Amino acid sequence: MTMPSLQIRDMPEELYEALAERARVHRRSLAQQAMADLERIPELEARRERLAAIEKIRNFTKVASKGRLDPVKIIREDRKR
Repeated sequence: MTMPSLQIRDMPEELYEALAERARVHRRSLAQQAMADLERIPELEARRERLAAIEKIRNFTKVASKGRLDPVKIIREDRKR
């Protein structure tokens, strides 16, 4: 499977220089730095956080379904008191 690519034309010089400086500081190529910068877009970060929260809930549900938090058991124990 091939990944999509992006070519940018007529990039302002100051933007190019800023990208090149960040790439140099992080010891990355321009393409790697551009990818790193794009991955930090707030919408993508928010999506990652939502997916992590969903995964946490799924993992909790798996634990709960193994009988640790069985609602029937909890109600029966409560009725016995």
